[in-house]
Amino acid sequence: MLPTRKTDFWSALFLRLVKRRAKRSFKKVDIMPFEPKPGHAVLMLCNHFSWWETILTNMSAADSLKRRWHGMMQQEQAEKHWYLRYIGLFSIKKGSRELLASLAYAARLLEDPANMVVVCPQGEIRSNHETHINIEKGVQKLIEQIKTPCQVVYHCILIDYFESFKPSAYIHQFDCGVAGECTFEELKQRVNNFHQQALQNQINMKH
Repeated sequence: MLPTRKTDFWSALFLRLVKRRAKRSFKKVDIMPFEPKPGHAVLMLCNHFSWWETILTNMSAADSLKRRWHGMMQQEQAEKHWYLRYIGLFSIKKGSRELLASLAYAARLLEDPANMVVVCPQGEIRSNHETHINIEKGVQKLIEQIKTPCQVVYHCILIDYFESFKPSAYIHQFDCGVAGECTFEELKQRVNNFHQQALQNQINMKH
């Protein structure tokens, strides 16, 4: 696996660049208020609809969660986009022994309460209009290795245009509890209940 080579300098520079990119690309990025648990690292489960998650979860990490961003990326993509390791990216290779090493590495990062690790539990890019979030078993294996206080957050990004020619990104965040406090089946149910709530909130969104 390829470990992160995160530095504060490159992370801060990347954040400034992505905020400028988001400002050009979206009418607005609306991050719903969210209060993370003090003294807890954050495992963020994010719906996976495009490359925008890297940018928008970075913004959430800085603006609402106040955590240092780290994220998983498939090995071949991590090799291609090697520079992202300097902002907190590390690789994972599905279907190989390296998968377990990557999960153990993520669990070690989460020993630091200042850290956040982003995981896209669907394992592949899916439509932004997906009504059910499939959560692969790698998430369960990761959570089983977390031995320190860690909050699990479901981070749902939904895109709408409404009356504008430019889209708006709405970021819904939900507290799924502390890692290990519920079974994997219960966690999947919580995520999907929150996903349905986010979709309903989006329907009722003022714009």
